Order: sequence, then structure tokens, then C-alpha cells
Amino acid sequence: MALTEAVAAVALWGCLAVIAYVYVGYPITLRLWPARHPRPTGMPALPTVTVVIAAFNECAHIAATVRNKLAQDYPETLLNVVVVSDGSTDGTDDAVREIADARVELLRQEPRQGKTMALNRALERCAAEIIVFSDANSTYAADTVRQLVRAFEAAEVGYVTGQLEYLERGETAVGSGSGFYMRYENWLRVLESRVGSVVGVNGGVDAVRRHLYTPMRADHLPDFILPLRVVAQGARVLYVPKAMSSEYSLDAPTDEFRMRVRVSLRALHALSEMRELLSPRHGLFAFQLLVHKWLRYLIALPLAGAFLSNALLVQHPGYAGLMGLQVLCYTLAAVGWASGGRLRWKPVFVPFYFCLINVAAAVAFVRFLAGERMVLWAPRKGA
Repeated sequence: MALTEAVAAVALWGCLAVIAYVYVGYPITLRLWPARHPRPTGMPALPTVTVVIAAFNECAHIAATVRNKLAQDYPETLLNVVVVSDGSTDGTDDAVREIADARVELLRQEPRQGKTMALNRALERCAAEIIVFSDANSTYAADTVRQLVRAFEAAEVGYVTGQLEYLERGETAVGSGSGFYMRYENWLRVLESRVGSVVGVNGGVDAVRRHLYTPMRADHLPDFILPLRVVAQGARVLYVPKAMSSEYSLDAPTDEFRMRVRVSLRALHALSEMRELLSPRHGLFAFQLLVHKWLRYLIALPLAGAFLSNALLVQHPGYAGLMGLQVLCYTLAAVGWASGGRLRWKPVFVPFYFCLINVAAAVAFVRFLAGERMVLWAPRKGA
């Protein structure tokens, strides 16, 4: 084998090893790591809870979302809801006012400043011991708040995230792909909670101890930067699968792609800002952050490396078969995109969604390197 082919072979197997470790080796490592169980200290009484909802033009959903939180299996005297309308123009404010419940407070943020500043504004008014964050279109199971709160019986726990289930309006590859992806992520969260802290949360079904909340900049991604700050303060971030929430997935591939670019871009800035957590003194969590986040967001690089190096070796029978598998995977992904995300056949929607989220992450990385930041976006429509 010529020198060029030898280098290509090393590059190919190196790239494949990185990809395999990120998606398969990492969970195996977590499973083999010794468990670190929270030590419940007990609470003298149920804590006070405020559910905070940031909303922009959510008239169609906000009333049902607020009523869903008011109906939680939790003492009425200990739970209230704060809605921050972020410059809404569609009647969102009126929909909240019509609920006419003393436990609901409406705040108006004008001009529009984005979700993160809306949360900061709400937290200025919140004195509850536990703050729960809900999306404006999230539906909680009846005991979700109680399940979130129960995790705080361990004094070392500072932030908790629940399980998000994506519902589909129609049968689409985007809905099936996002559901498949979320099940994988939730499995990782179970493993991460077992050994320490999770490195990614769901956002629409989260809770934090009020005293651990710190105001954020407008461009911060709240459900990423805040858990990292909690870990930096020495507390744990846990996943509670019994705290259930559901919301509808996006249908159109273009909407899902824009949303993934937006989330990835803001997450990359958060990772960069909190790079101190990569220090060896943070032990296992630094390793988790490196593999689960940094390598995952940059996985397009070894994917491209594997394809290009494999192309240099295609004249060899064994490598030709591997090249054929790669071409087949990307062809199926292209078919899924060309169909407008309507093909729900698993051999199509899995590679389709895998490529969608990784191309989105690659685009976000380029924008990150260019210094681009994002504050405002249309709800459920991405950037």
C-alpha cells in the first residue's frame, strides 16, 4: 500500500473510532463507571414553587399551558405561575388575563428582548424556593412538578430536568427522527445522572433552586448555560424520567434545521464561555462535556474525514464495501430530505435526521467561528 493510502487508512480508522466512541463508547463508559447515588436529607415541608413561562405570540397555546400548571398535583398555596409576554402582538396577554386566577401573574416585556431576558425579568419577582421552567406549549403530566421537586430532597441537587415526549401532528420523518433522537438522549441522561450530572437538559420541563439562579445575557441559551453554572457552583444536575412533559414536534425539515442551527450556535457560545468546566479538576464532568457536547457538535469533521479518506481507498475490496455503506447512508438521507420529510420508513428517517442535526451543527460551528450570536427567533420556526 502506498504512503498516501497508508495515511488515508489511518485517518479513516481514526475518524471511525471517534464516531463510534461518541455514540457507542461513551454510554458504555458511563455504564461501567461507579454509581454516585444522591443522599436524601429530607425537607421539612414541600417547598414553594413558581412556574415561569416566557411567551412570544403564543395565543393559541398559552391558556391551556397555564391551566395545565395550575392543575398540578401540588398544594395550591405553594404554587404560582408567572408568564412573561415578550412583546407579543397576537393576544397572548389577553389570553392569560382571561384565566382570572390569583396565582397567575402576567409580566409584559417591551420592547421584545428574547426568552433569556424574559426569564431574568421573571426571576426578579420570584421568591419561591424552586423555580420550574416551562415552554409556552408544554403539557405536563399531573404529577410532574411533584416529581421535579422530589429530586431536591438531596441537598447536593441544584437543577433537575424531566422527560420530554414529542408528539406528531402528522406522520413525518422529522417527528419520528426527533422522537428517536430524544429517546437516545434520555438514555444518556439516565446514565449521566447515575454517575454525576447530566450535561444537557430538556428546557421545557426543568427546575432550579432559586438561590442558584444567576442572571444571564440576552444571547445565552438558558437551558444550557444555567445547568453548567449550577455544576460550577458545586451542585448536581439530575434527570428525572418520571417528570413527564409533552409538546408537538416540528413537521417541516427546514424548520427543524433552522431550530437545530439556532440551538447549536447558542450552545457552542455557552460551552466556550464555560470552558473552565473542561479543567481536569472537574473530573468526570469535564470528560462528559468534551465527549457529549464538544465532540458531538463537531462530529461532522470526522464524518467528512471518514468519507474523504475512504474515497482514496475505494479500489481495495474491503474499503469499497465500507464506502458503499457510507454512500447508501447519505443517499437515504438525501431521499428523506427530497421527500420533504414525509418518509417515515426507519432506514430513511434515521440517516435523514442524523444528517440533518449534524449538518445543522456544522453550520452553527461556522457561524460560531464568525462570532455570530442570536437573541430573537420565531417560536417553533427556528432562526
